Amino acid sequence: MRLDRKDLIALEDLSRAEIELILDTSLSFREISQREVKKVPILRGKTVVNLFFEPSTRTRASFELAEKRLSADSLSVSASHSSVEKGESLIDTVRNIHAMRIDFLVIRHSSSGAARCLADRLDSSIVNAGDGFHEHPTQGLLDLFTIKERLGRIGGLRVLIVGDILHSRVARSDIWGLTKLGAEVAVCGPPTLIPPGLDELGVAAHHNLDEALVGADAVIVLRLQKERHTENFLPSLREYSALFGLTAERLRRTKREIIVLHPGPMNRGVEIAQEVADGPNSVILDQVTNGVAVRMAVIYLLAGGESSGAAHAH
Repeated sequence: MRLDRKDLIALEDLSRAEIELILDTSLSFREISQREVKKVPILRGKTVVNLFFEPSTRTRASFELAEKRLSADSLSVSASHSSVEKGESLIDTVRNIHAMRIDFLVIRHSSSGAARCLADRLDSSIVNAGDGFHEHPTQGLLDLFTIKERLGRIGGLRVLIVGDILHSRVARSDIWGLTKLGAEVAVCGPPTLIPPGLDELGVAAHHNLDEALVGADAVIVLRLQKERHTENFLPSLREYSALFGLTAERLRRTKREIIVLHPGPMNRGVEIAQEVADGPNSVILDQVTNGVAVRMAVIYLLAGGESSGAAHAH
């Protein structure tokens, strides 16, 4: 089976079958990453440009490693060193990069809709590495992959997302992906950080973390994004941590083996306790490992690869 689309902009756009195709292909690429020689020649001769208008160590490094393991020629451009700083528009900057005959553009931008805007104007495949408060589809996919790997399925599970749902593109991608695969999704956070309209997606909203954790199989803890002006929505970090911080004691009280995810970077001691982040319930480092395989799968499939072909790559 092939992924019959040019770009990956949002999990909202994908069908259940397309998401499952990416997850199945990711499994093949994770096996490649466990070999002694981790490189496959699948995308030799293809060029990928990573254009990041927001700082990101984890996502950028993950994409770069994925591209290199596929044998693509990979170039990363940071906006702080680009012509945009000199007043050039996003479209002009990207058109100039596109004129160098690139095959893929991975973009992270602070404006929602930036990736879609470029996808509509360029022939190259566009991969959204996070746009404003819209979506972060590869993070959503690696979260799905990690949950499925650890718990064996997604359909029928109860997954809780805790924190600043309002400003979180990760939460949006997770909600679309999880609901399409049949999970029951709930969110928990202060009323000021829960967006309206979640009930239309079948998502329940809670404001008491202990109550929300009842019956949960997995909990995704979101980073409190101080740079996105969340302090205006909260009385204090101390109060937030007391009410919505995930602690070992809170997990113990559920009497369940709940797995804990976090997109990173973590504010230890704020949204997640140190002993939870490093404890037996945590699959946070698995998420990082899986992120490379998922991004390999996305680029490979957008290049026209078939799910069966990935398994036989050598």
